Parts: sequence; structure tokens; C-alpha cells
Amino acid sequence: MKIIELQVGHLGTNCYIVYCEQTLKAGVIDPGGSADAIIAQIIKAGLTVEYIINTHGHADHIAANNAVQQATGAKILIHHEDAGMLTDAQRNLSTFIGAGIVCQPADRLLSHNDTVSIGNIEFTVLHTPGHTAGGICLLADKVLIAGDTLFAESIGRTDFPGGSYSQLIKSIKENLLGLDDDIAVLPGHGPRTSIGWERSHNAFIQ
Repeated sequence: MKIIELQVGHLGTNCYIVYCEQTLKAGVIDPGGSADAIIAQIIKAGLTVEYIINTHGHADHIAANNAVQQATGAKILIHHEDAGMLTDAQRNLSTFIGAGIVCQPADRLLSHNDTVSIGNIEFTVLHTPGHTAGGICLLADKVLIAGDTLFAESIGRTDFPGGSYSQLIKSIKENLLGLDDDIAVLPGHGPRTSIGWERSHNAFIQ
């Protein structure tokens, strides 16, 4: 598995272009803006994008969905609890920044323990509600793409509509802390970390 990481949009969201070296099939995870930069990387690497996967439905993770889908023909995937946020500017919070972002509806709705295959890569979907009701993480090949569930020595905000601090902590403890220490954590914002480091150093989940 190869990963191209870009910081996109006004909030510096981490967008991950994940692809299979053997097939050059790819998925774009959280295209939260900067569509031209994302598309340029796809073309440069000669990739065929099969899926756009949103770890949750906030505007800073979905803003470039439409442009990337139009450029690639990829299908949009999101957890069923957050699906309505794609098409509702108030629910995805974009109205609060004057953007009014409305995306195409999802082509596939995800649930806990679903799998998503990209070439020879198989992601397992981990439902980790708390930042939003439908927040997910994606696990494959010793890599966890964590969205806004878990950050380096921090956690996602829970003060937005649909957020719950207690639920987020439960999600992390039950679904993530049981993973191996050496699994890399690629968060929705900020630097990479690991499960082992967060287990030892993240004050929120001690």
C-alpha cells in the first residue's frame, strides 16, 4: 500500500490518496478541499480512483467530493449515520463558514466491520462515533486512517451537533486501543502517531 498525503482546505485537513502498487487502483480519503491539487497527484501517479471515502461528514472532509468524483468517476462511501450530512449544508457545518457545501449523495453506505477493497488492499471499517454519529476509521496493512477520532496526543472535538465525549472515548478504547502498538495512526489533522504511543501518552484515554 502506498499513501500520498496532502494538507487540503482552509483547516489543513489531511487527505490521503491510498493506492495499490500492483494495480494502481486508488481511494481518496477525506478530500476536504484543494481539488486541483488532489487531482494533479492522481494524474501524476497514473491512478484509477475507485472510491472517495469520507471518515465523517463535516465540511472540511467532504468539500472536494464533487470535483474529485467528476474528475475520476469514483464512488462516494460514508457511514450510514453521516450520509445525510453530504447533502445538507447545515448538518455538515459549512453554512457556519458561509460556504454552503452540498455534495452528491453516497453511492455506498458503510457499517462497522464492512470491508472496502482497493486493488489488493482491503480496508476494514471501524465505526468510532463521538466526533460525529457516523465517524469511522479505516484499518489495513498496519495503518489506521483515523479521521477526527484520534489525533497525536489528542482526540476529536465533541462539541458539534451529534458529538459525544463519552461516546468518543468509548469508541477509542473499545475499537482502537486493542490494536497492535506498531499500527501507524494517520489522523484527519496534524502529524502521524501510533497506537502504542497514544496508549502511553494520550491523556484523554488513560
